[in-house]
Amino acid sequence: MRMVTLVPSATTHAIVAMITWAYALAMKGGGGRLSVSAFTLTPSTGGGISSSSRWHRHPRRSCSYYNYYRSSSTKSESSSSSSIENENEDAATAPAPALAWPTSLVRSTFVNYFADHPNRPHVPYPSSPCVPLNDPTLLFANSGMNQFKPIFLGRAVPGTELSTLDMACNSQKCIRAGGKHNDLDDVGRDTYHHTFFEMLGSWSFNGRYFKGEAIDMAYDLLVNVYGIDPSRLYATYFMGDEMSGLEPDVEARDYWTRYLPENRVIGCPAKDNFWEMGDTGPCGPCSEIHYDRIGDRDASSLVNADDPDVIEIWNLVFIQFNRDETSKLTSLPARHVDTGMGLERLCSLLQGHRSNYDIDVFAPIFDAITNMSPPGVGPYGGLVGDDDVTLRDTAYRAVADHARTLTFALADGAVPDNDGRGYVLRRILRRATRYGQQILKCEPGFFAKLVPGTFVVETFGDAYPELVKNQANIIDIVMEEERSFSTMLDRGIKYFEDEIKGDGESKKVVSADKAFFLYDTLGFPIDLTELMAQEAGMSIDMEGFEAEMEGQKRRSREARLAAKGMGGKRLELIAEQTAWLADRGIAVTDDSSKYSWEVEVEAVVMAIFTSDGFVKDGDVAKEGDAVGLILDKSSFYAEAGGQDADLGTIAFDGGGELLVNDVQTYGGYALHSGVISGGAVSSGSGVKCKVDYSRRRDVAPNHSMTHVLNAALREVLGEGCDQRGSQCNDEKLRFDFSHKSAMSPAQLRATEVYVRDVIAKGLPVTSEVMPLADAKAIPGVRAMFGEVYPDPVRVVRVGDDCSVEFCGGTHVSNTAEAEAFVLTEETSVAKGIRRITALTRDAAKKAMEEGAKFEGRTATLESFVAEDTPSLDREAGALRKDLDASVVSAALKSELRARIESVQKKGIEAKKRLLARRVDKCLNVVKEEVQMALSCGKRSLVLNLDIGADSKASQKVIKEVQKIAPELAFMGISEEDAGSGGRVLFFAIVPDALTSETGLRADEWLSDVLDTVGGSGGGKPGSAMGQAPRCDDVGEVIARAESFASGAVAIA
Repeated sequence: MRMVTLVPSATTHAIVAMITWAYALAMKGGGGRLSVSAFTLTPSTGGGISSSSRWHRHPRRSCSYYNYYRSSSTKSESSSSSSIENENEDAATAPAPALAWPTSLVRSTFVNYFADHPNRPHVPYPSSPCVPLNDPTLLFANSGMNQFKPIFLGRAVPGTELSTLDMACNSQKCIRAGGKHNDLDDVGRDTYHHTFFEMLGSWSFNGRYFKGEAIDMAYDLLVNVYGIDPSRLYATYFMGDEMSGLEPDVEARDYWTRYLPENRVIGCPAKDNFWEMGDTGPCGPCSEIHYDRIGDRDASSLVNADDPDVIEIWNLVFIQFNRDETSKLTSLPARHVDTGMGLERLCSLLQGHRSNYDIDVFAPIFDAITNMSPPGVGPYGGLVGDDDVTLRDTAYRAVADHARTLTFALADGAVPDNDGRGYVLRRILRRATRYGQQILKCEPGFFAKLVPGTFVVETFGDAYPELVKNQANIIDIVMEEERSFSTMLDRGIKYFEDEIKGDGESKKVVSADKAFFLYDTLGFPIDLTELMAQEAGMSIDMEGFEAEMEGQKRRSREARLAAKGMGGKRLELIAEQTAWLADRGIAVTDDSSKYSWEVEVEAVVMAIFTSDGFVKDGDVAKEGDAVGLILDKSSFYAEAGGQDADLGTIAFDGGGELLVNDVQTYGGYALHSGVISGGAVSSGSGVKCKVDYSRRRDVAPNHSMTHVLNAALREVLGEGCDQRGSQCNDEKLRFDFSHKSAMSPAQLRATEVYVRDVIAKGLPVTSEVMPLADAKAIPGVRAMFGEVYPDPVRVVRVGDDCSVEFCGGTHVSNTAEAEAFVLTEETSVAKGIRRITALTRDAAKKAMEEGAKFEGRTATLESFVAEDTPSLDREAGALRKDLDASVVSAALKSELRARIESVQKKGIEAKKRLLARRVDKCLNVVKEEVQMALSCGKRSLVLNLDIGADSKASQKVIKEVQKIAPELAFMGISEEDAGSGGRVLFFAIVPDALTSETGLRADEWLSDVLDTVGGSGGGKPGSAMGQAPRCDDVGEVIARAESFASGAVAIA
């Protein structure tokens, strides 16, 4: 009989989990009966949850995310209890034990622990999308803290939920592929790297609690709830950094020594234990918790030594400093705690596995891959490195990981593309496809089959219902991407095997030109080529690719900023600057006048910001300086919600002004950036805001019509059409939306007509500020996917029932102010995402006038009789070219293209009929001329023919000549249009016998003639053909040809 003593637990849920866990360990360790020799429920210490902990109410308590965790833990607890109560005393016949810590239970236990904490109840904040659509600085959410960056940076919009959040917890969907955090290259090669993973996280904002409480809760959860053996735990702390002037974090060290012996609390340098968001910004020391898988030893020397058996499981980050652009560190006005623990790694520990890929959630995916592979491939075996000779298990891990990544990313709105995060996803999909088809021998199309059923969606669908909701769309996208790449995959693999590996055994580096051919022509991402090269013992230099791409992005970014007169660098405020303003009692900017028109708001300069920081009180900014002014109030609209910022000037009371070319808000402070064109300004100066309202009158209708366009698309395409982005300026509006295919001309026309009708009706456009909860309850209200809205929120209505949307932009007061609307373009942005470009007001009227002109030109062309207009096809082609370059209605353009193509087709058909008649007539002339030449004893003949520049007709002439006079040397010359001086066709034949006798060769004869007109061509001694782009004197060319042939024949 094996004796197991359980560690006392603090909750009923933990008791059940611990019993199940202990049972599993006992059975795994050799079987036999399990006796519980001692079990005592004791009060928790260090902040644990007691069994009588009361229910705490949170703003998020009713959300499905929280309810899932509650129901998940209840189901798991019930299942675990049942398995123990029904345990058969006879070990030989006992059923296999239930998994003690399934992933769903590990996840829910973590969230419930913090959400139900009696002293520090955290808000169970839902995971943000792993695709941060409203954060252009990130390719993907790569950690739990991403969605809380506005809090850390001091930029949380007043009135939003983030601005009042003090504690939070969740399991965040993360992707680390591309950018600074990129694990893509390592996935498959080992048992712990993933591109997709879940990060369990807890947070304290603005000093709600700090180091001691964070360490207390971390230890309590790991030891007293998850039941981890404390003798296997090690903790690190920051040992200080002399160069940065930072002392050791003795505070964290001393907290840990309350739980762990001093030899297991280890000081580490900054590279391991000082966390930074980036080169600048919030940062601070961290404390990592490590676990020794082996136990019963001193493993302190193996901490942070890349030992696979001593692993980091949790990182507690204490954000207390800010690093500026000079690398100087200053203390933050408010301190934060940011903790993160990888769910997959924790599960591997609790489920008794050394590999993350051996945990429960990967089993169904591996089984599906096995079923799709030929029997000879075999099931997943867990081999790595040199042991994985065939790369089978590497491929299993890569395909399973990538299936999860693609499923979650596509569910959150990302799509494969040729740029940015879309290109990363395309690389991931193609990497999985290559592994599956080449290594695992799966049939094309296998990858899309991993998404449905128990493979990915069912495994994670309860925790993340968006997977179930978007399952059909995910499968469609994966199928199309996989199909398009599969057609190139075989060619790429063959090219690699034949042209690269087959280039010689001694060659170890793939040349740049061949790597580029794979990338540019066959669609192989450069990292996929590099992976194949590494598998073949070769290498490839990626610097050229990466440097060029980065240089392109940098030049583009600098050009955009330079166009705004900002010298290639935008002024931005971070947490340190917004805190500096707040510490000096400077209130956030009152921008309530931004919705007013024709006002000149008088304001006071509260601070002046430059690239070197804030200008000191008493100092002045003068003419030519690029500065950002922070005012007490402003009538300028700051860039937000897809609408460009207002432009204008800020006039100084003492003379001079700032030319405002950008306005951005940071934590409620509006920063008016530009260049001082005259005078000087200092803090405390009086100024006057002068918005360029004439420009705004072009921006506002474009913004208002995006709302109407949104409604129009739902009417025409259906409710599945969701907004995915927009951009409005004074020139045009751009609207991105989800839709699987290109819109038809009829749909484009219907959409355009809908918007024009709304403009014609003159519907009122009104706005109202109301509580966010009330606004969300408005029937038919629309909100932008991924956007964060303040509370209260501004609601904009168009008419009574046309459109209701959350929006903070500037709008017209009546749709009639838009005057006109033209939808000029509808294109694909990425798979499943379409983009409409449209115009209003004068720009739309101009496009309509241009469209009317093209309608007239098309009608005129249609009136021509094809047989009487030999140039009709060329005229139609020219009109089509002009139309393609024009800015007119996309629906009209499509209709006119069809009409022009019809005219062009008629012209071509008429031309063919005319040419056939000309050829028949020409053949009769040729017969007469050849017979006359023979009767005169000529051995060569040159004729000016009327067959256009038709090479097929020339073959008919040649056959006729050879039929009548097989011994005659012949050259035909034919202008495309007789007497035009344009393109000319030349062709020649010389019988073999004549060549042998005289030396006359068709190719040389043709070459001599073409040289006189700048033509080109070629052939053989017996036949040759060529063309010349122009020929001003055909008679002279014929004379030259006759002279060459006659001379050769005469010499003979």
